[in-house]
Amino acid sequence: MKSTLGFYGGVGSVTGANFMLDTGDLAILVDCGLVQGDKFAMEKNAEVFVYDPKAVDILLVTHAHADHIGRIPKLVRDGFSGKIYSTHPTKELAGVMMRDALKVMQYEANKFGQEVLYEEKDIDTCLNLWQTVGYEEKFTLGTDIKAWYTDAGHILGSGMIHLVRGDKKIVFTGDVGNVPQPLLRAPIIPKDYDYLVMESVYGDRLHEEVAERTALLRHYIEEARSKNGTLIIPAFSLERTQAMLFEINNMVEAGDIEPLPVFLDSPLAITVTGIYRKYTSYLRPEIQNQIKNGDDIFDFSGLKMTDSIKESEAINRHKGAKIIIAGSGMSHGGRILRHEKEYLDDANTILLLVGYQSVGSVGRLLQDGSKNLVIDGEKVKVKAKIAQIRGYSGHADRDQLLELVAHGGEKAKKVFVAMGEERSALFLTQRIHDYLGIDVIAPDLNYEEVIEF
Repeated sequence: MKSTLGFYGGVGSVTGANFMLDTGDLAILVDCGLVQGDKFAMEKNAEVFVYDPKAVDILLVTHAHADHIGRIPKLVRDGFSGKIYSTHPTKELAGVMMRDALKVMQYEANKFGQEVLYEEKDIDTCLNLWQTVGYEEKFTLGTDIKAWYTDAGHILGSGMIHLVRGDKKIVFTGDVGNVPQPLLRAPIIPKDYDYLVMESVYGDRLHEEVAERTALLRHYIEEARSKNGTLIIPAFSLERTQAMLFEINNMVEAGDIEPLPVFLDSPLAITVTGIYRKYTSYLRPEIQNQIKNGDDIFDFSGLKMTDSIKESEAINRHKGAKIIIAGSGMSHGGRILRHEKEYLDDANTILLLVGYQSVGSVGRLLQDGSKNLVIDGEKVKVKAKIAQIRGYSGHADRDQLLELVAHGGEKAKKVFVAMGEERSALFLTQRIHDYLGIDVIAPDLNYEEVIEF
């Protein structure tokens, strides 16, 4: 049996995941995400799909980050009417994330004249087409393909997709979680596959601070307190924010730090945190026990959730040491930009990066040491200390990705390395080839290959 595997996004770049498995009888799309961080991202996202959305039968979603789900409503708007599958939390999170993205697009359309990719009704249509399954719950695609998800350990509900047809198996990893994660279980290593489509965000780097990350976070909190300054944490509303709240909660509850004002300044993150509270069975067993023993892991003395704009603006009037957690995680939008304009020229400010910063984003410029920025059209001098903790990354690092293939790829015919910047993808490709002797490539955009499936 021959099928065509196509790479229509998420190659040469971390974002924009979009892969197609066409068996001839069934066109199966895996993820349909936004391109993010790039100067021309909006233009790319507005482009016509290279395939006909009407011809797509099934969409399988690995997880609810925007770079994996952000173009699904556009896919529907352009004619897709097939079935969508994911885990239960992914569907609920996706609805929230897509509606939030629409608000941002509508704002940018009014301010900059940029195109809105979809409308509210397209999101509603998406969710009506969407079906949910649990981890390891088998379901059938078409007449002869068995499918199921296993825990990817990346964010709440994230899953690796396993597809079996006859005696052939292909696995799409989506994003693979870092080990250990503050809240989530370790990824389940896929085995006995013929083909693997995998991520490579950190394919050329190690997370050297995993063991020290909590101590480093505590250090920066105390440094901000000693300066009577502000610790700003740009954090993704989905997963990274919840990890930060959990870590600070544990420090406060254990008496490792004295309580201080902590502002969660993100309506989206506040909503997402509520979804985390709903799906505690997806968290690590020890976290579930902590919750059962009466600890609200996302609430502690000093925490204030600032939902309204008025509450958000009031943060700046709060004198003394404080922590501000706000989105977006790469500083390419959201309330974090206003806080960066307010505080980056203050030497008593610490801006702490705790996640991946894509090329072209404000966060990447800060990470690379820029001292002069333009944020929302305003010139900003950077006098603040810019710090980074790599150990909180939600992505597996170079060695973890290599181990994932080494422990499950004994019969692999080919590995496709995607979802990473070109340097990272090519480095990991070479490493898999040299260390494991497996046929492996990093595909180019719109690359297609006929496989035995």
